[in-house]
Amino acid sequence: MVLHPAIIALLTSSIFITGLVLYSARIGVTILVRWDLTSGSELQLELERKTYLISTVLANAFVFQLVSLFLYIFTADRLHSQFVGAMCAAGTLYLNGFGYPALMLKIVTFLLAGLWLILDYTDTRAYDYPLVRTKYLLLLVLTPFIVAELIVQGSYLLSLEPNVITSCCGSLFSSDARGVSADIAGLPIAPTRIAFYVSIGLTCLSGLYFFFRSRGAYLVAVLSGLTAVLSLASMVSFISLYFYELPTHHCPFDILQGAYGYVGYPLYFTLGGGVLAGIGVGLLAPFRKIESLQAVVPGIQRTLSLVATVLFFLFSLVVTYQIATSDVVLG
Repeated sequence: MVLHPAIIALLTSSIFITGLVLYSARIGVTILVRWDLTSGSELQLELERKTYLISTVLANAFVFQLVSLFLYIFTADRLHSQFVGAMCAAGTLYLNGFGYPALMLKIVTFLLAGLWLILDYTDTRAYDYPLVRTKYLLLLVLTPFIVAELIVQGSYLLSLEPNVITSCCGSLFSSDARGVSADIAGLPIAPTRIAFYVSIGLTCLSGLYFFFRSRGAYLVAVLSGLTAVLSLASMVSFISLYFYELPTHHCPFDILQGAYGYVGYPLYFTLGGGVLAGIGVGLLAPFRKIESLQAVVPGIQRTLSLVATVLFFLFSLVVTYQIATSDVVLG
């Protein structure tokens, strides 16, 4: 294993978060079955105290869970110099069969943990905790992914061997290679670019429409998810080419390096934040009719829609600026 402070931080935090989630999930099962706010029983009082404590602890744990996605990618990028053939995070993640599955699991837990935080924040704004069962049900859905992430990420980090030769991003993200990454890199540029800007535009318009009219919550959520998929595909297909100014270099990880001003971090942060906020708008829509949330949910949804719109706009602004100022001209 390669000893590195970031590896130790990832493993330690993942162990602690998994432990907290497993303990909270056990309490969550009891809450789902026995929660009754109208009861004054000793069990109910104990559950109320525990759910307040658990919400506070998990809120902090899940904030770090969001950050750990970027820390994982940062670590993979920083370690590339220790492995033959690796030029960036792409090669480091390809060292064994656990690198990319761990990244996929981290993206899933990023989304689920972010949505749980939105539910928890909304729930604590009401006097009767109307979403307590909903958020603990989501916690039970999240738990197996957190456990799987610990196992897969641990298997990846503990299996890193400096003497292993890996592939560089040029061979992994090439239109001449084989696999999903090659298929995405080989997407036709013009249609993909049109789809990217249309999705960004519609998502921003739907966000603004909801902000002013409080209508179309599910549309905002669906478009945000679609924009996330198209944006990631576009990053490999054509956006990266303008940053590298090389018509054959499709790697989505090199832009995280200092040679490109670490621009990848704000790009992925705005994209991830926009997706979370946009999906959050639709997530809260079914709870607008709950009496204790009628005055709470609309305001939170409007804030989320505005945040999603701003973040998606900033993401597209950076991309557009790079396209406009790059010396590369793509058809």
